[in-house]
Amino acid sequence: MNSNLTVTKRSGERETINLDKIHRVITWAAEGLNNVSVSEVELRSHLQFFDGIPTEAIHETIIKAAADLISPESPDYQFLAARLAVFHLRKKAFGQFEPPKLYKHVQKLVELGKYDNHILEDYTQEEIDIMDSYVDHWRDMNFSYAAVKQLEGKYLVQNRVTNEVYESAQFLYILVAACLFSRYPKDTRLDYIKRFYDAVSSFKISLPTPIMAGVRTPTRQFSSCVLIECDDSLDSINATSSSIVKYVSQRAGIGINAGRIRALGSPIRGGEAFHTGCIPFYKHFQTAVKSCSQGGVRGGAATLFYPIWHLEVESLLVLKNNRGVEDNRIRHLDYGVQINKLMYQRLIKKQNISLFSPSDVPGLYDAFFEDQAKFERLYIQYENDSNIRRQTIRASELFSLLMQERASTGRIYVQNVDHCNTHSPFDSKVAPIRQSNLCLEIALPTKPMSNIDDENGEIALCTLSALNLGAIDDLSELEELSNLAVRALDNLLDYQDYPIKAAEQASMNRRTLGIGVINFANYLAKNGLKYSDGSANDLTHKTFEAIQFHLLKASMNLAKEYGACPLFSETTYSQGILPIDTYKRDLDKVTQEPLHLDWETLREEIKTYGLRNSTLSALMPSETSSQISNATNGIEPPRGLISIKASKDGQLKQVVPDFKLLKSKYELLWQMPNNEGYLQLVGIMQKFVDQAISANTNYDPAKYEGRKVPMQALLKDLLTAYKLGVKTLYYHNTRDGATDSHDDITSIEEEDDGCAGGACKI
Repeated sequence: MNSNLTVTKRSGERETINLDKIHRVITWAAEGLNNVSVSEVELRSHLQFFDGIPTEAIHETIIKAAADLISPESPDYQFLAARLAVFHLRKKAFGQFEPPKLYKHVQKLVELGKYDNHILEDYTQEEIDIMDSYVDHWRDMNFSYAAVKQLEGKYLVQNRVTNEVYESAQFLYILVAACLFSRYPKDTRLDYIKRFYDAVSSFKISLPTPIMAGVRTPTRQFSSCVLIECDDSLDSINATSSSIVKYVSQRAGIGINAGRIRALGSPIRGGEAFHTGCIPFYKHFQTAVKSCSQGGVRGGAATLFYPIWHLEVESLLVLKNNRGVEDNRIRHLDYGVQINKLMYQRLIKKQNISLFSPSDVPGLYDAFFEDQAKFERLYIQYENDSNIRRQTIRASELFSLLMQERASTGRIYVQNVDHCNTHSPFDSKVAPIRQSNLCLEIALPTKPMSNIDDENGEIALCTLSALNLGAIDDLSELEELSNLAVRALDNLLDYQDYPIKAAEQASMNRRTLGIGVINFANYLAKNGLKYSDGSANDLTHKTFEAIQFHLLKASMNLAKEYGACPLFSETTYSQGILPIDTYKRDLDKVTQEPLHLDWETLREEIKTYGLRNSTLSALMPSETSSQISNATNGIEPPRGLISIKASKDGQLKQVVPDFKLLKSKYELLWQMPNNEGYLQLVGIMQKFVDQAISANTNYDPAKYEGRKVPMQALLKDLLTAYKLGVKTLYYHNTRDGATDSHDDITSIEEEDDGCAGGACKI
């Protein structure tokens, strides 16, 4: 290596490259790590140096050299690369490795307009200095390389035009805590800030993209999911479109319920004209979704919902596929198809399904969600009325088309609307669930708006977080973590802004939260359990019982302090009905685990004091936010021990947690023989989770004759999920031999978490 090479400093000056300095930094980053070679990183880096190389390029070259060495044999290179990346990041943010004092840092960023000035208004310098003493900057060294790149790419406050970064991760965590507890009494808030900071910075609580990227900045919209319902009128369609644009621009993922829109050829204005049908208006919604990015963090995305019995369903099911022309395709939305028991019965009994325009069958659309017995009665009545326009199709043909499109696109989702309403925290007679969201874990009441200022409409927002199951040693820890998560998110509802009145009123009246889990695969591996063989069923029951119990208890205690949410009376909780009362009893055949906690006392306390929050739990994908915690995402099995995820920052290798200890204990996705065991686990979770679950189905064509997954297998899983009480099905994944080449390393496209954007990105 020629040590006479020069480097170009930020000032433009040139000086001779200092190889000793580079060696010292890499040696520092390698301290305490196993099976990493400083000289190997240096060699790979030096080969790419050139005369006049900018100092910034040197840093990036060294980091990439270390990251390229991540492998099953040497997984600790992910921490070596991460430490080098943290070193580089702090240099960019602070001009030095050592962070400044927190108060000085906050002052500077408030002056730059990057932080919300309320931080300095709400806290004294003395309080901020105390918070500074809580901060442990060495926790930055616990990040993996993928985590640091995601932090830098999506979460740290920065100028996305100039690529300037202004903060480090520990400042992010302490200031999120400070903002979320700023309204607490002065004698208690510092204690909550410390406890919350410790929980998030040690990865026990995971925060979604909108909170990590937004809390502490002047942009105050942190809900991950926004559910907007559209009525069958031009005014409502325009109000829906306007609402989409407002929320996409503020980082939220969108669920659109457009099931009420009448079918092609329906009369309008008393027969003066024929209706153009659903497709032109769906295109209108797609344009709104793609009109702006989500706060510069990612592009907008949405899932649009409609019932399987809609007259246009055969045209709607193919909207995403690659066949056809632009006029009859809308490929940049995802779709949720709504099904209930009667539709499944028609399939099982080899009967027909009648398709109607919702405008031609009064009361049918509302009954579909509110009252299953009434729906069946009306449906049969309309089938027998020859004056009502309809089409008839064999149930097997319609379900096969649904599953064929779900398989070919991966992004036609399923919502079992009866489960969403019968096993729900809401009374379906007064607050029915008519849709879900982008990632199909949110199940909240909505009402259409006639205009953007309509105070009678209801846009549902859900604010998310997750508990890291891999980071706890005992289920008793869930009480404290649940309490912190519920309090923080409940505070956020009052802290954030609401660009639309219908969203503000719904949030203030219902105060809905969705707390889920990450690192479930690691949790199973630590306990020597598998997804596929039933061995994890009992522990899953015990774990999710504890999560829901402690979330409810935390919300009940908040209600004691601040009062129940104003529309608590519209919940089934107000009637003393708990999730343990309404689940599908078929689950009792897959686990006989008893209840371990005192639900009867909690039931009486909830009836007495109410709940601060109408909902508490939802299981989201957490694809990106789980990377920050070096965790497996959501409840999913990993595809490989090392995943190579394509992102805008290039190829990011992530190693499963506790690789050296547990690499033989993980059950990888494509090792699972089928979806049966996984769906049982989802059903068990759904027994306790009061919203819904982002649950995927996965198929390896190599396991089937002729390398073709038979329709019978797809329909069997769909029916199994329904039988076990699963509310929603998210992605359909098909193994691609080109990317999933073996079980050690697998390449997958970056998805994301929660539900805020991209392919469904928290």
